[in-house]
Amino acid sequence: MKRRGPGAVRPLCGAALAAALLLPVAAPAAAGVASVVPAADGKRQELPPMPSALDPRADAVECTAASREKAEKQDWSRQRLDLARVHQHGTGAGTTVALVDTGVSTDAAGLGGRVTARGAAGDDCVGHGTFLAGLIVGEGWGRTRLPGVAPEAELLALRGTDERGSADAALVAGAVRDATAAGADVIAVGVALPKRDKELTSAVAEAVDAGAVVVAAATPDPPHAGATRETPARTYWPAGEPGVLSVADMLPSGARPGDALPTDGVDLVAPGAGVVSGGPRGDGHYLGAGASVAAAYTAGTAALICAARPDDTPEEIVHRLTATAYPADIPQLDAYAALTTVLGDVPVRAQAAAGPVTVRDTASADRAANRAAVFVLLGTAGVLAVLWAVVAVPRARARGWRPADTGRD
Repeated sequence: MKRRGPGAVRPLCGAALAAALLLPVAAPAAAGVASVVPAADGKRQELPPMPSALDPRADAVECTAASREKAEKQDWSRQRLDLARVHQHGTGAGTTVALVDTGVSTDAAGLGGRVTARGAAGDDCVGHGTFLAGLIVGEGWGRTRLPGVAPEAELLALRGTDERGSADAALVAGAVRDATAAGADVIAVGVALPKRDKELTSAVAEAVDAGAVVVAAATPDPPHAGATRETPARTYWPAGEPGVLSVADMLPSGARPGDALPTDGVDLVAPGAGVVSGGPRGDGHYLGAGASVAAAYTAGTAALICAARPDDTPEEIVHRLTATAYPADIPQLDAYAALTTVLGDVPVRAQAAAGPVTVRDTASADRAANRAAVFVLLGTAGVLAVLWAVVAVPRARARGWRPADTGRD
């Protein structure tokens, strides 16, 4: 199931590409600092960013403040996943997704009261877990209607971090075991650890054996030191464990963020920048980014498949997610195809290559290819016009512009 791969990922086309290129995508920074929403229509709107963690060095914990802003437009990610059409075929009813992150506020706006929290997971000071929950099971609210991928699924919130959002291997392992014991159909892990842990390895193996689809962020979320040309690729955990679907983030242009940490073993990429969702306090919206966002979208899609195909094994569901993905060096999540495609009628659409993940932006190459195609068509038309002028016109003039004699009486 693990794949090793660099990859060029699917770019947007036409007006959507133009809109994406006009709008800078800002990674979450400190709470309260506005970031620009890359809406599909090219209009700008500022929303507060959702942090992935709070400052561990601060003397006192200050939870992420409630957002006073509401999104005026649907962000690009939901249009990219075509959720309006996806929900005509499935909503995830009857499935349970366990989310291992900073916790989830069970009464948060837009979650429809379908969240159950274990222990401390019901107190989400950071807000990141609640943000991801909205992407997975959110029913949407307000006039923008920003639903999750599986809006009728149930969500089990589990803590894999401390109160400030710092991930801990023991907490993640315990959360995965709790999710397995609860019979979760899908386990989404929003954190990424730099070192492998024996207990976490064992917990993940037990979850897979029990029949759960385990989806994990391929890298830590921003803010982080960021990647440079000298940054070596490394594997993060539990995304690197056998049987885990490792998911990385991509921009509207189809490339990974420029400061994304390089990694290997990525199975899928999905929207993971400039994504809008709710938080644990108030009914406002936030802007989020990172591999955890992409993993949340993928976990929601897995829940749709579980509901539609209850007899499928985890291996079959993971295969469906990757086989129906948009073909690229790293497959790109296609929620509609994953839910509706009859795999017996189509070949596997995407396979990843070997090597560290350093996704390039193909938008300029695609524009160049489009220009080249136009030039070829114009050149062909010009040649045909010259041939017509040289051959057909003199013959027509000689006949006095009468139709040619076909040889019939």
